[in-house]
Amino acid sequence: MSAASLLLLTSCSGKLGALSADNFTVTPNPLETMAGKVPATVNGTFPEKYMKKKAVVTVTPELRYLDGQVARGEGATFQGESVQGNDQTILYQVGGRYSIKTNFDYLDCNKADMYLTFNAKIGKKSVEVPAVKVAEGIIATSELYKNTLKSAQAPIAPDAFQRINAQKQEANIKFLIQQAILRQSELKNNSVQEFVKLLEQINNDREGLKLNEVEVSAYASPDGGYDLNDKLAAQRQKNTQQYVEQQLKKAKLSDATVDAKYTAEDWEGFQELVNASNIQDKDVILRVLSMYKDPQEREQQIKNISAAFRELADGILPQLRRSRMIINYETVGRSDEQIQEQLKADASKLNVEEMLYAAALTDNANEKENIYKTTTKLYPNDARAYNNLATIEYAKGNYDAAKKFVEQAQQVSANIPEAAANLGLLALQKGDIQNAEALIAKASGANGLNEVMGNLNLAKGNYAQAEQDFKDIYSNSAALAQILNKNYASAAVTLKYIKNGDATTDYLKAILAARMGNTSDATEALRSAVAKDPNYAKYSATDLELKRITK
Repeated sequence: MSAASLLLLTSCSGKLGALSADNFTVTPNPLETMAGKVPATVNGTFPEKYMKKKAVVTVTPELRYLDGQVARGEGATFQGESVQGNDQTILYQVGGRYSIKTNFDYLDCNKADMYLTFNAKIGKKSVEVPAVKVAEGIIATSELYKNTLKSAQAPIAPDAFQRINAQKQEANIKFLIQQAILRQSELKNNSVQEFVKLLEQINNDREGLKLNEVEVSAYASPDGGYDLNDKLAAQRQKNTQQYVEQQLKKAKLSDATVDAKYTAEDWEGFQELVNASNIQDKDVILRVLSMYKDPQEREQQIKNISAAFRELADGILPQLRRSRMIINYETVGRSDEQIQEQLKADASKLNVEEMLYAAALTDNANEKENIYKTTTKLYPNDARAYNNLATIEYAKGNYDAAKKFVEQAQQVSANIPEAAANLGLLALQKGDIQNAEALIAKASGANGLNEVMGNLNLAKGNYAQAEQDFKDIYSNSAALAQILNKNYASAAVTLKYIKNGDATTDYLKAILAARMGNTSDATEALRSAVAKDPNYAKYSATDLELKRITK
């Protein structure tokens, strides 16, 4: 019957008549948002004997919202076979097919219908063709990223606190040529005295300092015969090791391990010293070292450079007749309990790393805030505490206050990457995706950057990349990315392990359950979401995702 009536209308001279929804298919249908837009593809058909030979028809898609707002897409123009133009020609006898891609602005309302409107002329005469409704409703689930952003973790500038830090202290003893005697003048040099002093400190502070081992390395310079140098280096090792063991015994650390070794001819040290020197022929000497591997040949070739060898004998070789003593130890900082006790007693005795670490020890937002505020007073030149105060304000929804703290952080240090990332997150919160992307680009290396990038890609409609960014992150945004990617199994796991889930968590559970056909779970989750946030009652009433359970 519709085909017969259409034929009757189109057969009238000078008229085009109405088209029906049967002449069009829209993909997707219902429509679906992506990155603040509503993309759609219209595939249409002009039936046979519809397009008059002198007709020109422009088809324009419109998205008509429930509140009266209208978003218009880009139109496409078609012409009859007698029209001289560059538009697609539709033959009168056979009709024709066509495709239009359109992209509407989403106007924050998921109750909207898509129409096609027609501007038609036959010759110079305008002809009325009624608009046709071709799609109903919008699935706006992707726009929920604006809600999931509220619970996103703003990047926290991390502390560098390490309770145990590996340290080492080195002392050097020089020997006269062809001698292995430890001279008193050498044992009184600053490095050796500091060596002895540190051993005493380790003994006196067993809680704060821990000795691992002492290394002894003895050397002979590469001039002279190898056998002589080998015996000389071995004796220097023995004498130095005995000295170290005596000092360990005095410091009551005799159970410490001493790792002793020697090098008969220190060609490696020789090369380093020559390379760092201002010797006139050093390039020649370095070339000799690379060309000749035999120690005796090396020595002879270098001696042939008579002027240079005198400089080596006076300035380089004496430095290689030595032994090195290295204390490998650890500094042991305050335990968690000691830091918390000191924080209560007198926070000024904690360093900035301990203060920031103390904030990480508590899950109480108020306690964190107080610690960060104290840190800004004690260490006003450290930007991290200001940035971290911004993360607390962000979690509260106080975005203006968060921005002020981020700006304070940047005043202290313009290069703190977490601050740039947080400014990007705040720009996303306002829907300014372009500015957010520019700011986040400056946040390379920021702690928590992956989560920020995930939210950015979610807003941009890059759902697969967003899901990858959110790997091992359990958040509302991560779950939304997985739902939009139709990775429902992973979304269920993510939603299960979100800490301190909110109304949006429950609403996403409702959508997931509805997509998987579990109406009872969807109903229960929606009820929980509305109880936590009544705004979801109005939103869900027009949400096509939950059409079955909100009838």
